[in-house]
Amino acid sequence: MSPDALSELSMTEAADAFARGDVTAAALVEAVFHRIEKHEAKVNAVIRLDRDEARTAALAADKARAGGTKLGPLAGVPMMHKDMYYRAGKVSTCGSKIRRDFVPDLTATVLKRLDAAGAIDCGTLNMAEFAQNPTGHNSHFGDCMNPWNAAHCTGGSSSGSGAIVGARIVTAALGSDTGGSIRLPATMCGVTGIKPTQTRVPRTGVMPLSFSADNVGPLTRTARDAARFMGVVAGACPADPTSAKEPVADYEAALTGDIRGLRVAVVMPHFFDGIAEPVYAAFDTAMEVLKSLGATVEKVQPESIFAINTYTAVVSRVEGATIHQQWMRERPDDYAVHLSARIYGGNAIPGTAYLEALSRRGPLLRRFCDEALGRFDVVITPTIKVRVPTRAETSIEASPENWDRFMDLSANTRPFNYLGLPTVSVPIGLDDVGLPIGMQIAGRPFAEARVLKVADAYQRETDWHRRNPLP
Repeated sequence: MSPDALSELSMTEAADAFARGDVTAAALVEAVFHRIEKHEAKVNAVIRLDRDEARTAALAADKARAGGTKLGPLAGVPMMHKDMYYRAGKVSTCGSKIRRDFVPDLTATVLKRLDAAGAIDCGTLNMAEFAQNPTGHNSHFGDCMNPWNAAHCTGGSSSGSGAIVGARIVTAALGSDTGGSIRLPATMCGVTGIKPTQTRVPRTGVMPLSFSADNVGPLTRTARDAARFMGVVAGACPADPTSAKEPVADYEAALTGDIRGLRVAVVMPHFFDGIAEPVYAAFDTAMEVLKSLGATVEKVQPESIFAINTYTAVVSRVEGATIHQQWMRERPDDYAVHLSARIYGGNAIPGTAYLEALSRRGPLLRRFCDEALGRFDVVITPTIKVRVPTRAETSIEASPENWDRFMDLSANTRPFNYLGLPTVSVPIGLDDVGLPIGMQIAGRPFAEARVLKVADAYQRETDWHRRNPLP
C-alpha cells in the first residue's frame, strides 16, 4: 500500500492489519513521515518529531511479530501526542515560552500504558499555551490551522491533536479536556474525541490546569478507535490517588451497533441558544439517523443547567490562577494576552465563591442526572453552536472585541467538565462552506461504554468520520 493509502486506515484498522501481518510497523511509521512532509505546512501541528526513535521502535515491533511474540492491542500503530504529556528526558513545552526547555524526570502513566500496548510514539504536538484556549491560537509556536481550511480555527486546546488526526497524518493522539479541549478540536477538525468520566484516566505526569476539571483522553478517527484506546489507558494508577478504582469495562465489546430502545434526551434551550442554521440542520438529521436505528428522542429542559454554567467558570478560573500564580508574578510578559486576561480574572474570584462552586458540584450532578438522565440513557447536544470561526475573528491579540466569540465556543462543552460526565464528540456533517459540524453524547458517570456504543452505531450508518480534507 502507498503511504497515502495507509493513512486512510483508522487506528484499529492499522493495529489489526499489523497483527495479521498485512502491513509492517515500519511502513506505517514512514507513512506518517510522508504525510508530515506533505501536509505539515498546512496545519502547523508538530512541535517535536522523533524520527529515529520511532523507526527503531517500528523495526523492533516488526521483529517481535515475526518472532511470534504476543503483542499488545495497539502494536505497530504510530501516534503523536499533545505536548503536555511528560516523557522523562524529553522536552515538554506545554505550548508555552516559559516551558520551552522544560525536561521532566518522569513519564506520564498514559504514555507508559500506550508503550506497553505497542503504540509507537513519533513526537509531540502543538497546543494552546498551557492548554488554555478554545481556538488553537498560539503566539509562541504559531497557530494550528484547520486541515479543512487553514484560515479557520482547529479548536483548542488540543489543537495539534485535532489537526493531525483530521489531516490523516496519525490515527490517534492524546488530548486533554478541562472545558472542551478534546471535543472542540474533534468537532472543528472532523474527528472523534472522548472526554472520559472525571478520574477515569490517571493524570500522573500530565501538565495540570484545573485540579477539579482536567481529563485525559484521545482524539481518533472513529468511536471504535476511541474504545480501544480507552481500554488501554483507563484504570486506577497508584501514583495518582485521584484516579478512580471503578473496574474498566470492555469498551470495544460494547460496540454492537444495536441501539434499539435507547432513550435520548436533547437538552433545551441552553445548548441551542443562538445556534447556526447549518448546525441545527445537521443535528436534526443526526437525530433522525438515531431514530431510524430504533432510538427515541425527546427534548428536556433541566433547570440545573443554569447553576451549572455559573459554577463551571468559577472552578477552572480559580484553580488555573492558583497553578500559575508564581509565574504570573515573576514572568507576566511571557504569557499571551488572552491567557493573562483569563488568569488574572481568577485571582479576583472570592474564596467563598470557589468553595461554593465545589460544594454544589455533587448536588448539581445528582440533580442533572435526575432531570436529564433519569428517564434517559444519554444526553445529546451540538458540540458547538456556530460554524467553525476563522482564526482572525477569534484572535484576542488582534482585537479585545473578539472575546465573546472566543469564549462562546466552549459554552456547550464546559458543563460536562463541571459535572464530570463522560462525553464523546463525533462529526455529523459539513456546513455551507465545507467545515465540520459535531454532536456530543454524554452519559452517567463511568458510562463510557454506552456513549461510545451510540457514537459507533451512528458511524456505522454515516460516513462523515471517513471524510478526508487532505488526500
